[in-house]
Amino acid sequence: MKTSPEPLVTRLATLLLAAGRRLCTAESCTGGLIAKTLTDLAGSSDWFERGFVTYSNAAKHEMLAVPASVIEDYGAVSEPVATAMAKGALGHSHADFALAVTGVAGPGGGSAEKPVGTVWIAVASAEQRSARLYQFDGERDAVRDATLIAALELLLDLMQSD
Repeated sequence: MKTSPEPLVTRLATLLLAAGRRLCTAESCTGGLIAKTLTDLAGSSDWFERGFVTYSNAAKHEMLAVPASVIEDYGAVSEPVATAMAKGALGHSHADFALAVTGVAGPGGGSAEKPVGTVWIAVASAEQRSARLYQFDGERDAVRDATLIAALELLLDLMQSD
């Protein structure tokens, strides 16, 4: 059974509103799904600042200032790139928190080292950063949906310890 993101989004909105803080996203493998899900909640303009869909390596570099050398050295699906995406999203927005995702949603694009379902999620605030590697099962939509849920949970964890 598919987990619904709505309770997580509602909890996130409540925390952000109570703290007077705002969120931005930097998405690759989810292609804007996280921003879309967040903005499905009425009133999200009070706490959602902006979203970046940086599907290509050039977009990651141009829009988020992810160093091309980091992408070259580690690959787009890596901890350094996910962390740089979150940091770049904060630096190119007026948000207090950033959520970044980069991964291999499939069906193609995987390798022995980074098979389909490999996803790095990073969250950041001015005070702290965290990144985590996930390996999700299933087809493209299942990987994207699982990434959405895991990203919201990771962000909530960061916010509650911030």
